[in-house]
Amino acid sequence: MRGVIGLASGLLFGAGLAVSGMLDPLRVRSFLDLFGAWDPTLAFVMGGAMIPMAIAWLIQRRMAAPVADAHFHLPDTDPITPRLVGGSALFGIGWGLGGLCPGPALAAFAINPPAAAIFTAAMAVGFAIVWALDRPSGPRTPVHA
Repeated sequence: MRGVIGLASGLLFGAGLAVSGMLDPLRVRSFLDLFGAWDPTLAFVMGGAMIPMAIAWLIQRRMAAPVADAHFHLPDTDPITPRLVGGSALFGIGWGLGGLCPGPALAAFAINPPAAAIFTAAMAVGFAIVWALDRPSGPRTPVHA
């Protein structure tokens, strides 16, 4: 059941990105071009996404457990660290240069495979570098969710 819900959620997310035009890197770059040909479309997409998310948080507060799991897996609030700031800056630079971020990049394979492949390859290299730098020196223990 969780797999079906995950698949349906991913398909809905991808469809929303496609319908809103957010799979087009030029549209995203136009949003970031405040002093040129600024396109506010992305602001409306983000604002529109806040409405169902706010409703979801209100519903979640009233639920004892999620529909497809034993308990909720909510993130903790972590302090702002240099690593977080650096990662955010790298994300922003990649987003501005490529006009894509991880979710839309994967969905963009359906629309523009060459551009999506270049961005996704660069993203994978970045993931590999972070993984290599973060590896603990001792034996790894499996994480159980």
